[in-house]
Amino acid sequence: MKIEILHIDDCPNSDEVQVRVRRAVEAAGVTDAEIVTTLLRTSEDAAATLFAGSPTVLVNGVDAFPGADRTSDLACRIYPAGDGFDGLPTTEQLVAVLREKSRAAESLTYEASAPQPDAAASARH
Repeated sequence: MKIEILHIDDCPNSDEVQVRVRRAVEAAGVTDAEIVTTLLRTSEDAAATLFAGSPTVLVNGVDAFPGADRTSDLACRIYPAGDGFDGLPTTEQLVAVLREKSRAAESLTYEASAPQPDAAASARH
């Protein structure tokens, strides 16, 4: 599982989101995580990614918290938290996303490895 953290240089939440992602990976039991941080220095950098404000967390190339609009502005992002908003997702929110993505990946792997019925044998019956 590839987890990419997109952030800008002046983001006050860049360091803490990395800590929370590592904690979430451990808590979710994800053993194959590759965590990458990408510093976006220009609007062109942001426009070339799925950036939705800093920090944006991508899991296997998809925004872990869909719903925010993509932007090329080097700006902060807000996340729903409790009764308000915060500048980064909680560890619990990250754990939930990682568990969901992990289950989805396991399901796809199981379906791909399940024996397929022999079409010719089925046609004969």
